Amino acid sequence: MRILLTNDDGVFAPGLAALEQQLRHLGEVVVIAPATEQSGVSHSITYLTPLVCKSIHREGRHWAWAVEGSPADCVKLAITELLRDDPVDLVVSGINNGLNAGINVLYSGTVAAAIEGAFFGVTSVAVSLEYDPDADFQSAAVIARNVISGLIRQPSAAGGLFNLNVPTAATVTPNDLKIVPTGLAQYGRRYEKRQDPGGRNYYWALWEEPAEPPQENTDLTELRQGNVTLTPLQFDMTRHNVLDEMDRWGLKH
Repeated sequence: MRILLTNDDGVFAPGLAALEQQLRHLGEVVVIAPATEQSGVSHSITYLTPLVCKSIHREGRHWAWAVEGSPADCVKLAITELLRDDPVDLVVSGINNGLNAGINVLYSGTVAAAIEGAFFGVTSVAVSLEYDPDADFQSAAVIARNVISGLIRQPSAAGGLFNLNVPTAATVTPNDLKIVPTGLAQYGRRYEKRQDPGGRNYYWALWEEPAEPPQENTDLTELRQGNVTLTPLQFDMTRHNVLDEMDRWGLKH
């Protein structure tokens, strides 16, 4: 098996290094990741500037490609150019330093890289670990390897898109894996107004949980319980159940 490994924290991020080590138990790992941190860039693609790609060497030999672009750039460039003569069987993005659960999947560069892989029909998994200054990426990487190993053995998972989140508690005490939907509660709706030394206003986004915790069972609720969560995603944003009804609306231009 040939595995493309990327992330949005940058090619030298500790989460990527830990995951690379574990994925080598499953097959050949090719690292193609952003040259610098790209957190929160979602599915942005570089069109108006050159996409510079540099070979990173370790111990006197090529180790990874560092792309001066977004996570989605990395996957698109890898599949269409750098690895087109020897295609990959699996795309893994992570380990992100911070959970990508709930509506964060819409903003996440980590998840976007996995989506890009799924665009090309390649089984793709985004992996994230709850933020902690002393994050145990090694333990999270073992959890990710075990889950991914099970996924790739399932015929119906082929070409699928999956979002895996690991709470800090699960790296200390083994807990359950929950297959759950994405929570849709709105987080981080406030900004803190501040002033710089020149007296100019600026705003700092605040991460706040909803005043009322969601009642439905989702990735957000299970992560609070210390459980690892896995969510199957899709990138088709069409509301297919509304198409027939809209045909009857008689809309005109």
